Amino acid sequence: MNAILLLLIGFPILEITIMIKVGQQIGAFNTILIIFLTAITGIYYARIEGLNTIKSGMVNLYKNKIPIYEMLSGASIAVAAILLILPGFISDTIGFFLLFPFTRKIIINFLLKKKYKKNLHKDEKIIDAEIIEDEKIDKDEL
Repeated sequence: MNAILLLLIGFPILEITIMIKVGQQIGAFNTILIIFLTAITGIYYARIEGLNTIKSGMVNLYKNKIPIYEMLSGASIAVAAILLILPGFISDTIGFFLLFPFTRKIIINFLLKKKYKKNLHKDEKIIDAEIIEDEKIDKDEL
């Protein structure tokens, strides 16, 4: 809870600080123009990437494969679009990282490996065993 509260307060303060520093260097009008330009460009590119992800998911569905990567990719594109709409340079940077297919694949693979490692540690209590059946001995054979 404290980490979430710190994130909700600290992230906007950091964004505003960076916008002020950039505004001092290049001017307020240019800073606002860059913020709008990254938002418009990011949303346009998110739309294109979203459509490509839907097409890729449909191809996997036609092949009777579960489109897990496409679902995660679509969710990350939605998060990227939200981050690009929010004003700020840090949120735009994170949004563009989630938007580009190369970096998105790296991030998704990292998160999946982390998730699978947690599941592997839970399964350590499994013991491999072999069942050996005894043959019944008839009294007549003795």
